[in-house]
Amino acid sequence: MDSSSTGISSISSGFQNSGSEESLQLLLLDQRRRKRMISNRDSARRSRLRKQKRLDDLIAQVAELRKENRQILTRLNVTTQHYLNVEAENAVIKAQAAELSHRLQSLNEIASFVSGCGGFYAAAEEELACVMAESAWDYFGINMSQPIIMEPGF
Repeated sequence: MDSSSTGISSISSGFQNSGSEESLQLLLLDQRRRKRMISNRDSARRSRLRKQKRLDDLIAQVAELRKENRQILTRLNVTTQHYLNVEAENAVIKAQAAELSHRLQSLNEIASFVSGCGGFYAAAEEELACVMAESAWDYFGINMSQPIIMEPGF
């Protein structure tokens, strides 16, 4: 019986060894599972952080683009107002040019009339021309006592 009890104890220790190996393997699997779970959590956290950073960057970019858009609209409004002012000034200048052209045509007609009367009113030609010219100048609001000054560019 001695030998049989030794055989039984060796078999039972073999089962204990295999049981310990199984529990050791289960422990290792559990540790690997926990490491993987921790790694997955860290990876998910890093992913959320990257996603949040990207969202924050996009929000900042939207704010910057809106600010730039407001600045461009402001400059456009200023430029449009300046354009309208120049356009109005240009219309006034065109009207003044047309008025001056009409005045010049009238003065040329008066001058032609005065010079054409030379043979008919020989004695009073000079006086009549002066009176008519002065009347025309007065009619058009031109002061002949002031010298005419030409500005550059005319």
